[in-house]
Amino acid sequence: MLHGIEERMLKEMSTLAPPTTQINIIARPERKYLTWIGGSILASLAVFQQRWITKSEYFEAGPFLVGHR
Repeated sequence: MLHGIEERMLKEMSTLAPPTTQINIIARPERKYLTWIGGSILASLAVFQQRWITKSEYFEAGPFLVGHR
């Protein structure tokens, strides 16, 4: 999570929820790895692998290929 987001979420949710509602924001320590985990999952999908650009393709077509693949 972004720095300070826990407090902001708690504050905003507390204003929206009834006063008797207990709100817990759980910020797991492994959240700093979620981007890498998500990227790993995405890269393993067959649909995404069709969009991969090889080094030789990039050197042939250049950056233009990235926007059109």
